[in-house]
Amino acid sequence: MVASPIRREPSAWLFAGQLVSLLLYPFLESSTVGRALFSVLGIALLALVVLAVRRSPALTWVALLLGGAATILLLVQVFTGGTALQPWSSGIEAVLYFYAAGALIVYMLADHEVTRDELFAVGAAFTLVAWAFAHVYVVCQAVAPDSFIAAMHPGQDRSWVELLFLSFTTLSSTGLSDVVPVRSFARALVMLEQLAGLAYLAMLVTRLVSLTTVRRPTEGD
Repeated sequence: MVASPIRREPSAWLFAGQLVSLLLYPFLESSTVGRALFSVLGIALLALVVLAVRRSPALTWVALLLGGAATILLLVQVFTGGTALQPWSSGIEAVLYFYAAGALIVYMLADHEVTRDELFAVGAAFTLVAWAFAHVYVVCQAVAPDSFIAAMHPGQDRSWVELLFLSFTTLSSTGLSDVVPVRSFARALVMLEQLAGLAYLAMLVTRLVSLTTVRRPTEGD
């Protein structure tokens, strides 16, 4: 029986789904219907995350447990139209995304033969970490309001897109975000993400060097 494309290359589909969601999020978070679709999109991404973990050496049941709990909370938000449970769902999603990112990193480092799905896992793991920290920022903002300010409407809570933008600019070390952490703990979280971004880049460089060394023929060949 031939496996479906999603089962053959789950990391590729996860990476593509995350990139598409980046373009859709700005249009979904400003209305009630849009927020409902936002939650539905989140559930779809959770399913792709679980499939990606299933392909890796990590424990699938852990991803299923976390994904199931987050899905239930997202469905409640869809049917109630409220956002009171968002910090709880974001907390669970953050743990799931960190776990999935670790699983994909182990998957990439498992052997010396790089498959196409492992190449997509490089991008997927990076975006998973960015998503995870963005969810951590959501929780931080809920626990400690005014943890983040921005040039536009500085007194308001930052939206999901703003926090995700902060996460991507921090993880990639571009520093282009106009969203700024102002509370001490929020700044500590941002510093941790900066370290994570540097560590991920160092890991990729080390991996490429090791692959080059393994493939280099010896003098007797």
